[in-house]
Order: sequence, then C-alpha cells, then structure tokens
Amino acid sequence: MRDFIAEIWKNEIFLTTLLTWFIAQTLKILFLLFQGQRFNFKWIAGTGGMPSAHAAGVSALATAVGIRMGFDSPLFAVTLIFSLVTMFDAQGVRRSAGRQAGILNRIIDDIYLNKGIRDERLKELIGHTPIQVVVGGILGVAMALMCQNLWG
Repeated sequence: MRDFIAEIWKNEIFLTTLLTWFIAQTLKILFLLFQGQRFNFKWIAGTGGMPSAHAAGVSALATAVGIRMGFDSPLFAVTLIFSLVTMFDAQGVRRSAGRQAGILNRIIDDIYLNKGIRDERLKELIGHTPIQVVVGGILGVAMALMCQNLWG
C-alpha cells in the first residue's frame, strides 16, 4: 500500500491536476472574501463560484496528458472529451439545478412566512456561469503548462 501511495505522489499529471484544483478553490475563496462575504468553511470543497475548479482541474488534466502522452494519443482524446462533458455539465445542468433550488427556496420562505410548513433550504450555488467555466479552463491550461516546466 505504501508503494501505491508513493507512486501516486510521483505522478506529475495527478499533482498538476490536484495543485490546479487547490489553486482554483483558493482563488474562489479570495474572490468571495474580496466581495465582502464572511468566510464559510463550506467554500473549501464547495461548488460554484469564480473560477470553476471543475473546469480548471479537468482542463489541467487534459493539457497535462496531452503534453506528457502527446496530443494525438488516445488518452488525450479521452481526457479531452471528459473535460468538455464536465465543463458543459458545470455550466449547464448544474447551473439550472441551482436556479431551480433558488425558486424552491423562495417558495419555502413564502410558506414559512405564512406559517405554513418549514423545510430545509436547498443548495443553490451548485453550477457555474459560462465565464466562470472559461476562466477555470484557462487557469487549468496555464497551470498545466507551468507545471510542465516545474516538473521538468
């Protein structure tokens, strides 16, 4: 088991992707704090916000695989398609689900104010705007290129 863990921590593609996700999440927290919001521990692993850590991570993964294995390799094709599907989902399906959660939360608030039933609020910030996905994607490609120089 120790060899397995040691091998993972030597995997430059994994480290590039992990580092990119961490930086994107850190930037997201800094943006929220800069906007005057109070720190919330849920932000550390939370979804939604600027930049998209999903887009940053998968674009770093695809770029790092392309650099390492070749942009004409089958593995790059797989990671590229995976990245595009993930980014489409982040700004499409999950964003729509977040909008629906917002509407349902307003309905719950209205019912509560009128002394009706009370239910738990739904998570609204689960998707990304297209610009958040684009910025995350650009961050991921830039990080993969930078890490390529770092790892040598």
